[in-house]
Amino acid sequence: MPEKGLKMLTKLNKNDFEGIFELIEKSFPTDEYRVKSGQRALFSVPEYEVWGIRDAENELKTAAFISLWRFEDFTYGEHFAVCRNRRGNGLGAKMLAELLENEQNRFCLEVEPPETEIAKRRIGFYERNGFTLNHFPYMQPPLGEDREPLPLMIMTTGGAIEKDEFEKIRHTLYKKVYRSISE
Repeated sequence: MPEKGLKMLTKLNKNDFEGIFELIEKSFPTDEYRVKSGQRALFSVPEYEVWGIRDAENELKTAAFISLWRFEDFTYGEHFAVCRNRRGNGLGAKMLAELLENEQNRFCLEVEPPETEIAKRRIGFYERNGFTLNHFPYMQPPLGEDREPLPLMIMTTGGAIEKDEFEKIRHTLYKKVYRSISE
């Protein structure tokens, strides 16, 4: 049963992990996700949530999911994946619209710089769904010892952000999501 106010999305849990991780592996380069044990451990982090679609048997459809982190001032979308054979029919846009309709905070996510056709298409998808590309230098820290840092860009809902808000978002992501800095 979907959460109140949600029609399509259901909050997923650790029992759904295998289906989620399978779609992560199919959808993202290795440097963009944690090793399996690290990804599973996120379900124990209070700020971390995964939303997706379940079939009639209450199992995760490997069709699509979105993982996010809820912080005081903003929500960060970490992974958003739609199965390759379900892309292009509006499922991702519908999921994102439903999620954002119920979101109280600014929503941000990372994208690759617009240097390839697929990156440009992905940015265009998010722009059509209410996001703005912010042009501040940003490097995603490595997600493990065997992973590389990635030059990415931050997109946000609610329009472009100022440099100080970008710095606050980056600091929170580095500290809470990537655990690359401490206070």
